[in-house]
Amino acid sequence: EERTLKAWLIDKHNPQNNNWVVSHQLTIIENGQNKRPDVIVYLNGIPIVVFELKNATNSIATIDKAYQQLQTYHKSIPTLFCYNLLEVISDGLEAKVGTITADISRFMSWKTADGKTTAARTTSELQVMIEGLFNIPTLLDLCLNFIVFEKFKSEDAKTKIVKVGVIKKVAAYHQYYAVKKAVISTSQASDVGGNKKGGVVWHTQGSGKSLSMVFYTGLLVQHLNNPTVLVITDRNDLDDQLFDTFANCSQLLRQVPLQIESRSSLIKELKNRQSGGIFFTTIQKFFPEEGTKQYDQLSDRRNIVVIADEAHRTQYGFEAKVKYIKDKEGNDIGTDIGYGFAKHMHDALPNATFIGFTGTPVESTDKNTKAVFGEYVDIYDIERAVIDKATVPIYYENRFAKLKLNELDDLEDKLKDAAEDIPDYIVKETIEKATRQEVIIGNSERLQIIANDIITHFEDREKTSRGKAMVVSMSRNVAVKLYNQMIAIRPEWHSEDDSSGVLKVIMTGSSSDDELLRPHIRNKDGRTKIANRLKDEKDELKMVIVIDMWLTGFDVPILHTMYLDKDMKGHNLMQAITRVNRVFRDKPGGLIVDYVPLTGNLKAALKSYTESNGKGSIAIDIAEAAAFMLTKLEVVQQMFHGFNYKEYFTASTGKKMNIILEAEDHILGLDNGKERYLKEVSSLSKSYSLAKSETAAKEITEEVAFFQAVRARLAKFDITVTGQQRKEFEDTIKGMVETAVSSEGIINLLDQAGLDKPTVSIFSQDFMDEVRNMKQKNVAIELLKKLLSDQIKVRFKKNIVVSKGFTEKLQEAINQYNRKSITALEMLELLLEITKEVNSEFEKGNDLGLTETEKAFYDALTSNKSARDLMGDEKLMIIAKELVERVKKSTTIDWTIRQSAKDRVKLEVKRVLRFHKYPPDDEPRATDTVLEQAELHAGELV
Repeated sequence: EERTLKAWLIDKHNPQNNNWVVSHQLTIIENGQNKRPDVIVYLNGIPIVVFELKNATNSIATIDKAYQQLQTYHKSIPTLFCYNLLEVISDGLEAKVGTITADISRFMSWKTADGKTTAARTTSELQVMIEGLFNIPTLLDLCLNFIVFEKFKSEDAKTKIVKVGVIKKVAAYHQYYAVKKAVISTSQASDVGGNKKGGVVWHTQGSGKSLSMVFYTGLLVQHLNNPTVLVITDRNDLDDQLFDTFANCSQLLRQVPLQIESRSSLIKELKNRQSGGIFFTTIQKFFPEEGTKQYDQLSDRRNIVVIADEAHRTQYGFEAKVKYIKDKEGNDIGTDIGYGFAKHMHDALPNATFIGFTGTPVESTDKNTKAVFGEYVDIYDIERAVIDKATVPIYYENRFAKLKLNELDDLEDKLKDAAEDIPDYIVKETIEKATRQEVIIGNSERLQIIANDIITHFEDREKTSRGKAMVVSMSRNVAVKLYNQMIAIRPEWHSEDDSSGVLKVIMTGSSSDDELLRPHIRNKDGRTKIANRLKDEKDELKMVIVIDMWLTGFDVPILHTMYLDKDMKGHNLMQAITRVNRVFRDKPGGLIVDYVPLTGNLKAALKSYTESNGKGSIAIDIAEAAAFMLTKLEVVQQMFHGFNYKEYFTASTGKKMNIILEAEDHILGLDNGKERYLKEVSSLSKSYSLAKSETAAKEITEEVAFFQAVRARLAKFDITVTGQQRKEFEDTIKGMVETAVSSEGIINLLDQAGLDKPTVSIFSQDFMDEVRNMKQKNVAIELLKKLLSDQIKVRFKKNIVVSKGFTEKLQEAINQYNRKSITALEMLELLLEITKEVNSEFEKGNDLGLTETEKAFYDALTSNKSARDLMGDEKLMIIAKELVERVKKSTTIDWTIRQSAKDRVKLEVKRVLRFHKYPPDDEPRATDTVLEQAELHAGELV
């Protein structure tokens, strides 16, 4: 009898039945690479979490280094990560969790141990994470219900090459606990006797609200036994954006969501359905047909949940309101009674449960929202998001364009003259039309001033902070006029093709629009193409002008500046300005540049925000960034106490180079000087880039540039910094250094170190003598550390034993110097001695008559002392040559992917060793070392 049984990888119903193992320093060998991750968590034999831990007492063992170590593991032992759930990086103080596809800026702290209170800043983040996340129920819950795989597709505007990929995302702590609370409140509200009010989740814009809605829906589908979920927005573009997010995560939702295109489709899907389904629609489809005041009932089921995105619009009301009906000329011809969205929704779905998700708080005077949705379920405000680095702070700069009204005193007389013999009502209408805000804001002279200011401001900002910008105009006409003014100044920014051009206008319209507007009217596909270009940091598109679209629900992390030329208030204002608060690499903050001005509206929005118990500033005045910049300037200046760096600014070019070198030597001579200097100048640079338009910033440009030049020199010596990190850093400071320090900022390493033979070998006696005689001993040490580290990697790339030995020797010397166990002169001599040894070891292969690969096997064989003493060099060289030949013959093209192929190589190696009775002392580690060398060599052959 045959029977089929299902074997579950995980017992989710009885978590304690699962087998959990935590390993420490377990060696993983793959493709000849031998790695030992610090901690691996196994679930039923599956490696689901990898920890990389750094020493809290070592100033250079930072959390960034832990992240880079994980990236190395991804490449060298990729099989370990096939089933990876999470990665954790920690330096003992900070602790962050992320996924295998996450950039370091997307690794987040887990800030609560119990889900109820946020841990104090003095508590170890690692301890909080272990208690809060790494308990069995939470970790298993996260694994099963809070991970999504989002597909992305981007097209290079120039080459038309389409890139497709997947991003793995995991819930942050605030999303996890908010969703759990929301599911419980919804369940209670939907029960018989429940009040059908699921509550309101207020998570500030940019903190992952859309993804929280996905996690909530996925968990709700299980918890309520397959309910019907209806997601409501109030605009088509928002409906599209949110739907795309859900559609990307259909695996977690266990079904494919459906976008309702028409009122008839809505009725068809809900009328006879008894369970299941996730539908997206807009509010407008729930308003009754024209001529009727009530929406027909679609379903009286209780297992329907309505999720409202941004649950605080004016449409969310029960009460009747008087609507005035106007004729084509705008005259009142009667009244009608209208009702808010809630009334019609409850008529259609009387027993549905309503829950709201919002990025901005519900105003204290807004009774409708609470009547429909209930009280707050969870709040994650601006302060918390900025502290957690889920968002970046927003800074506010007022650049109000003052209008020049010529001959103001004569205006009244001119109006009277112009209005002679014209009826009063026409005069009144004309004056109102002429003095409307749109006409004033759209004044050609004013737009010319603003166009020039935006271009100058943005290009200046680009020198220190790479990113993109959005301009908000009050109308389509004003937007196009502004575009034309900007193109007149920068004609090279224009292109009629959506795939090229630096500046674009985003708006809707039709073929009947004025000729002025028509070139900028695009369909959905055209706007999507431009949106993708804006999100692509490599694309030449730098700026878009918008009116209403893209001001809510539009996520572009690279966006760092918004130019506001539109009067906005309340929720609309708060949602608009948070377009620039997304985290992106080392982006220090988003900047709002105000031309209207909006100061009063921001204060009113802040009042509403704080009344809802929100904490943190909606927008910080740019003056605060300038004040912080000056504080950091003083800190860096104090690090140069006793060193007159200011003579640099009047020195000759040759002398300038020497001053930078001496400044570097001065910093290296301070206690922990290099690490402190790199950190403080980084903070100074970020605040400088934000406050660059302020007078205080302009006055210190040359000084900041000098500090950056010294920092660039120090960063070049850092043997732990990757090439990509260094490139990003150099790109960031390029504009600043080029304009203020000319070419001295980033120049040839050896040349600036005072060595006039940059091409000479570092192993030559001439080079060593020059280094030994350098005046700046600290610089000489950093120079040798860097060059020696590079040479060890290059020369002994295929030699496991020698590479490991010299790397450890170099690290031990660095540790001694850092502990002050040896002086600078002793350190310099020690490094020069290691340099000689490296060169001698490299030449040894030639002396023995061995190739580079044969020498590597010889070293692996001689690493066993008994073998070296008992078997002798001649015998070991014979074995080494035979091993190279055997490994070469037995290595096939499928070696990297087939275990049988790897086993074949290992078997050949063991046969050779057994034949020659190696090792004579039967030490297993000796054989392991040779096998490891064989795997590395085989890996090089395929």
